[in-house]
Amino acid sequence: MAVTQRRGRRIMMTPGELDEFLTTQRTCRVATVSADGAPHVSTLWFAWDGKSLWLYSITRSKRWADLRRDPRVAVVVDTGEEYDELRGVELSGTVEFIGEAPRTGEPHPELDSVEPLFARKNFNLPEMPHDGRHAWLRLTPTATTSWDFRKLAAG
Repeated sequence: MAVTQRRGRRIMMTPGELDEFLTTQRTCRVATVSADGAPHVSTLWFAWDGKSLWLYSITRSKRWADLRRDPRVAVVVDTGEEYDELRGVELSGTVEFIGEAPRTGEPHPELDSVEPLFARKNFNLPEMPHDGRHAWLRLTPTATTSWDFRKLAAG
């Protein structure tokens, strides 16, 4: 069950705005918990399929090791330079590992639409290039918080 945003309703994105934002943005920051309890933040490209955020992570990364041990994650996607331009979303929940790790391109129905989406968005290619180093993480958020400070000027 997804948590509903309680604060900042004046500047929160509508579902349509949120979908458009996540579809068009390219870079996110992924926060994990390290083995010693310290936070770890790293940057990744992502794809949004309308309900889940898909991350293509290096399997020998600290991020991957953290998530294998504790799959809880928070992800931030944001943009803007000036205060009245700031927009973003924080998605949190538990990641699922989808497909083989590392990914070699074996048929996997859950990835049939995601891989071309990610390849077009991030590589301008019709299909996913597999390098034997990455694998898929899916975050279907249980909590979402968004903001669009442009609404302050409009309101």
